[in-house]
Amino acid sequence: MDHKNRVLKSINLPGDNICVDIFIRPNGTYGFDEFRRDPEDGRGWFSIGHHGSVEFSSVPEAVAEAMKAISWLENTVPEWGSSKKT
Repeated sequence: MDHKNRVLKSINLPGDNICVDIFIRPNGTYGFDEFRRDPEDGRGWFSIGHHGSVEFSSVPEAVAEAMKAISWLENTVPEWGSSKKT
């Protein structure tokens, strides 16, 4: 994910080693991606979903697609149904 993007919401799986970020780009579009980190590896978070280049016109659209693409997300954050806004 481009470091100029601003994360609006980050949801972690228990254990804090996998997360999904919903973000806004400088051009006003929204996106999401799934990341992983390994505590023994000091390099930090890296993309495992590779969804970060897909653009959406709103947060609800990005959230709805994230929930379709990332199987664990809906069970982790059920209040993020596609009809709800963040």
